Amino acid sequence: MKNIPNILTLFRVILIPFFVLAFYLPIENSFYIAAWIFFIAGVTDYLDGYIARRWNVSSKLGAFLDPVADKIMVITALVMVAGDHDRIAATVGEHSALWIMIPTLIMIGRELAISGLREWMADLGKRANVAVGNAGKWKTSLQMLALGGFIWQQGPWMVYLAYLVFYAAMVLTVVSMVQYFAAAWGELTSED
Repeated sequence: MKNIPNILTLFRVILIPFFVLAFYLPIENSFYIAAWIFFIAGVTDYLDGYIARRWNVSSKLGAFLDPVADKIMVITALVMVAGDHDRIAATVGEHSALWIMIPTLIMIGRELAISGLREWMADLGKRANVAVGNAGKWKTSLQMLALGGFIWQQGPWMVYLAYLVFYAAMVLTVVSMVQYFAAAWGELTSED
C-alpha cells in the first residue's frame, strides 16, 4: 500500500511525453486525446495525495516527487497552450497570445521563485514555514481546469470559461506567492 501514491505520481510523470505527443499529433481532434491524458494526470494528482493521507502512507520520495510532477505537467501545459495561440485566436480573437502569455509568465515565474524559496528555507531547516497552503492548492486546481479547457476547446464558451478560470488561477498565483514570501520574510530580511 505504501507505494501506491508514489506509483501514481510516477505514472503522472510518465504521462507527460504522451501528453505532448498527443497535443502535437497531426491528426484531427488530437487535442481531445491530449485533454484526456491531462485529465488523467489531474486525477492521479488528486488520488496520490488522497491515498497517502487516508492510509497514512506518506513518504519522502512522494513529498519530493509529487510537487515536481505537478510543476512539470503544469509548466509543460502552460508552454504548449501559450504556443498554441493560433488555435485559440481562431476562437476568441487576435490578441489571445497576449492574454495567455501574461498569466503564463507570472505562473512560471512564481513556480521558479517558490521552488527556490522552498529549497533555501529547507537549507535553513525551516521548510515547514513554506509548506503548501490552501491558496496554492486552489491555484493548482484552477490551473489544471483552465489548461484542460484550453486544450479541449469544445467551443467558444469553453475557451472563454478557461480564460476566466485561468485569470482566477493567476490571482491565486500572486496571492500564494505573497503568502510564501510573507512566511519567509523574517529569514529573507535577517542580517545573518
